[in-house]
Amino acid sequence: MTDATTAPVGILGGSGLYRLLETPEPVAVATPFGDPSDPPSRGTFAGRPVVFLPRHGADHRYPPHRVNYRANLWALRALGVRQVVAASAVGGLRPELTAGTVVVPDQVVDRTWGREHTVYDDVGTVVHVPFADPYCPRGRAVAVRAARSGTLSAVDGGTMVVIQGPRFSSRAESRRNAAEGGSVVGMTGMPEAAIARELALCYTTLALVTDADAGVDVGSSVTHAAVLEAFASNVVALTEVLHDVVAGLPDDDACPCRRVLDGVDLPFRLP
Repeated sequence: MTDATTAPVGILGGSGLYRLLETPEPVAVATPFGDPSDPPSRGTFAGRPVVFLPRHGADHRYPPHRVNYRANLWALRALGVRQVVAASAVGGLRPELTAGTVVVPDQVVDRTWGREHTVYDDVGTVVHVPFADPYCPRGRAVAVRAARSGTLSAVDGGTMVVIQGPRFSSRAESRRNAAEGGSVVGMTGMPEAAIARELALCYTTLALVTDADAGVDVGSSVTHAAVLEAFASNVVALTEVLHDVVAGLPDDDACPCRRVLDGVDLPFRLP
């Protein structure tokens, strides 16, 4: 059993957040679901042990629908991680959510398809996990405080709509997502959040708005180059927020996220 006071914090980085650790130590991890996007790296960040994993691979070779979410999260848990902070670039679905805003979502809508959505996929023992509140409540509270203390605009709560990608939304799709209550739109938040819950991991998202989505901005459409440029221009400030989140996460084992599998008959042993 991992000692909660020394358990590393897992960090999943998206576009532009690949050089977080000064002296990373790559660790090869085998999982039942194949290889993670890249070997996770151990190191220290914000005075705590961390394990960093680049979601798309260090060279950004995996498009969002090809990321091995199951292997990534299994690898983090196998290295002792019990709390995960996921940073991602998103589009704003509301005019007030301008580029450079950090949203700490409290809900998610999954519009992806064809991805491996569960680690409990075999016929036999069926495992259902609660997902009414997809994000860790304690992690969210820490993230909101850290974001509000930083230099970026911060928003507590909101719904992340996760689309299949790799293409961006049409204007009609974007307007539908906004009309149905979406705040931001991304491509990697699911099944990442759900698999984290299945592995009894605390999971918190920092969503950095890089652009107005197609249904909000009546001008030119979103481009990947523009997203990367906007992320890069705010990555220092986002890293400062991430630093404060990692430093402020609880070091005990009392979170309900880690109790979701208590008493559940599992088809295999978790690492």
